[in-house]
Amino acid sequence: MKNKKRWLALGLVGIMTLGCFAGCGSKSDGKSADSKGDSSKGSVYYLNFKPEQDEQWQQLAKDYTKETGVDVTVVTAASGNYETTLMSEMGKSGAPTLFQVNGPVGLANWKDYCYDLSDTDVYKELTSDDYALKDGDSVAGIGYVIETYGIITNKTLLKEAGYTPDDIKSFADLKKVAEDITNRTSELGFSAFTSAGMDGSSDWRFKTHLANLPIYFEYQDEGINTTDAIKGTYLDNYRDMWDLYINNSTCDPKDLAAKTGDDARNEFLNKKAVFYQNGTWEYTQLIDGGLTDDDMTMLPIYFGVGDEANQGLCTGTENYWCVNKDADEADIQATLDFMDWCVTSDEGTKCMADDMGFNIPFKKAQESQNLFIKEDKQMTEDGKTPVAWNFSTMPSEEWKNGVGSALTAYAADQTDANWDAVVSAFVDGWASEYKLANE
Repeated sequence: MKNKKRWLALGLVGIMTLGCFAGCGSKSDGKSADSKGDSSKGSVYYLNFKPEQDEQWQQLAKDYTKETGVDVTVVTAASGNYETTLMSEMGKSGAPTLFQVNGPVGLANWKDYCYDLSDTDVYKELTSDDYALKDGDSVAGIGYVIETYGIITNKTLLKEAGYTPDDIKSFADLKKVAEDITNRTSELGFSAFTSAGMDGSSDWRFKTHLANLPIYFEYQDEGINTTDAIKGTYLDNYRDMWDLYINNSTCDPKDLAAKTGDDARNEFLNKKAVFYQNGTWEYTQLIDGGLTDDDMTMLPIYFGVGDEANQGLCTGTENYWCVNKDADEADIQATLDFMDWCVTSDEGTKCMADDMGFNIPFKKAQESQNLFIKEDKQMTEDGKTPVAWNFSTMPSEEWKNGVGSALTAYAADQTDANWDAVVSAFVDGWASEYKLANE
């Protein structure tokens, strides 16, 4: 471990970036796999970021131990608590040998703990160097999954309302369809959108994923990929989309503070709403819940900006594996071997593709059967431009929390003054949090 002074500094910065990962799950903590391995071969302790894949990681760990004799422990942090869990675990003996950062902002906190992966087999398996997270000449992290989000749509319900996905090619189209469904909710028996919950298990969908859109379009205009001072050029579009979500949904906007991610998923599964903003990671749970590929599609989050006819889904990664360089040498090698097995073996790649629903950027990856991944691929092949994940440049978790609180207050009382508070949290909050994080 490093000296106490640097550990304290890390803790202070880590608090500012708490949950900087856009949590993509809603389940509770996962428990470590009860595997028994040969300690002489080293061991692996993986602190998993994704609660929705905990069960699959536990099984994969057991399978690997059975095959190789190497003990693999998987502990899954609760949604929204990864950074604090990582800080706690790294301060202990027997710290994680394999952990995750969300991109450059997260790497800034943990780069002193990252083993250089540039000469490892798993790094050489990447299909593109674009998926490597670098610190100077060293490879500090490896992106292990490419994900996509948008507006998951129940085509069956949409058809009952008299529309098809082809009727929605822009924000104006989406608004027309959603408001028509709202006007006929009593007749149809369903709403346009699931609840845009602002509980901690759901608010990341809007203070992070939806907030990515105004950032993305501003970066496109400016020709940049990060900034110390966001202008907020497209916050009127952000308001328009937020208004559409909260005023055409399954619940009163005043109730959003208590609505959860499970609420939204269950509303969609129970056919109470046509539209549900979420991502590829939801596919398995929706299929397990009784929906089929024929029922669903994923639409872009049309924002009323740019060439909407050629806009694709929001695709990228903030999931980078890092190896703890302070671990024992045998444990480091065991961890590297486990990572390589996950992305090269038939068992590992099948689990990641089918059971976890991942699109993994490795040469021996199996093609995922995830419908939404396939649709993203087809859109890209058809010339649609994916919306990049720029939310990894958000300056801190405190910034997100400020935006989320302002969005919740605005939903309860939709005045211009309350929207001005959202703008202030977005623009002024960005400048102040960026300064704090970079002093």
